[in-house]
Amino acid sequence: MEKKIKNSFIKSKYLSNKHLNYFDVYDDLFKDYIDKDITFVEVGVLNGGSLFMWRDYFGPKARIIGIDLNPAAKKFENDGFEIFIGDQEKPEFWNDFFKQVGMIDILLDDGGHTNNQQIITALNSIKNIKDEGLLIIEDTHASYMKEFGNPSDSSFINFAKKNVDYINYRFPNIGEVKEIFYRNVFSIFFYESIVCYKINRMFCKKNIPVKNQGENLKHKDFRYGDPDKEDTLNELKRALEIYE
Repeated sequence: MEKKIKNSFIKSKYLSNKHLNYFDVYDDLFKDYIDKDITFVEVGVLNGGSLFMWRDYFGPKARIIGIDLNPAAKKFENDGFEIFIGDQEKPEFWNDFFKQVGMIDILLDDGGHTNNQQIITALNSIKNIKDEGLLIIEDTHASYMKEFGNPSDSSFINFAKKNVDYINYRFPNIGEVKEIFYRNVFSIFFYESIVCYKINRMFCKKNIPVKNQGENLKHKDFRYGDPDKEDTLNELKRALEIYE
């Protein structure tokens, strides 16, 4: 029977707060990582319920790491989890964290949900995620909520929309940027309240045109109209001149 994250959520012995639609997203994103030797990091563990959920879902081979501001979260180290206490809004925290932990497979940001926290977490973690790994920013509905200073031009969602431009710059003759998303992110998935970055540097290459060795039938290109006829724009101009 296919494993479902919702079952692991229900089984957890400690409280965890999630939204119902997230379980379908988790199952879509994480199913290929079950019973694999992965390093999974969650920002914001609070009561610890999600830590036990992830361990049950991914299996005993997974290295589960939690990050929180509250030192009380250290208690979960007694259950075999690695816990780091620190502020996700500080780049120096991330520098120290990845020096200790090394490259990871998945980072799930369920932390403070402010624009700066989500953006700084994304910028500082992407280069430390392995190829075929994931960065998931959760609760992005905060980008539309007044209590988080939104909607605004500096919301995380607007930041993520801009990241789409960086990916498309890989097409020839559009532009090239020395930018972290351009070099590391193969694709971005937008779900309701969740944004997922798929990391794969080997696919972050220029999209050069290619041809096979098949026979060229020399069919005419009709994208702009019949090439044997006067183009539509000139016909429209003549019609306007007659009308005047």
